[in-house]
Amino acid sequence: MPGPNETIHQPIRLRMMAALTALPSRDEGLDFTRLKALTGATDGNLGGHIETLERAGYVEVQKRFEERRPKTVVKATATGRKEFAAHVAFLREVIGE
Repeated sequence: MPGPNETIHQPIRLRMMAALTALPSRDEGLDFTRLKALTGATDGNLGGHIETLERAGYVEVQKRFEERRPKTVVKATATGRKEFAAHVAFLREVIGE
């Protein structure tokens, strides 16, 4: 049996990927503020987790300004969706589902 995806397995990243992959792939993604609320992470902690997922190719990050305020939007990539699905399959196998 393959093991867990060590990048996704961390609790905050697992929550992030669950939220992002629940959205249709054509969706814009979730903004930083929404991800922060969903995960309970601090700004700096969430930023680090986003960078980790981005380096792995699991998310893409779009930074822009709206009404002169910065806005960061995070979206799951096709690779991220595939890896998350594989991780969920691993977890289901572990719990015997």
